[in-house]
Amino acid sequence: MVPMQYYLLVSTFMLFVGVFGFFTRRNLLTILISVELVLNAVDINFAVFNRYLYPEQLEGMFFSVFSIGLSAVEAAVAIAIIIVVYRNLENIRVSSLNKLKD
Repeated sequence: MVPMQYYLLVSTFMLFVGVFGFFTRRNLLTILISVELVLNAVDINFAVFNRYLYPEQLEGMFFSVFSIGLSAVEAAVAIAIIIVVYRNLENIRVSSLNKLKD
């Protein structure tokens, strides 16, 4: 059986990579991927803590599945917004979003 610390180490690494990518990237798609990394780290934590703290219950797994569903909806809406921004500006850089105000 794999120790819980290994799963939490992977989850922590994914969280930090996602937060770093969110704050340093200037492309809307890479920012979206960073947000998805953060949400996947949360899903891993739900599953791991459910498995090790309450192995006979499935609440953590249900939260994980619900969070995956919300992540899919969030990604679909974000990609739709990115497509609209690209059609208007022909660019998906964050710095060019101020042009939408005009």
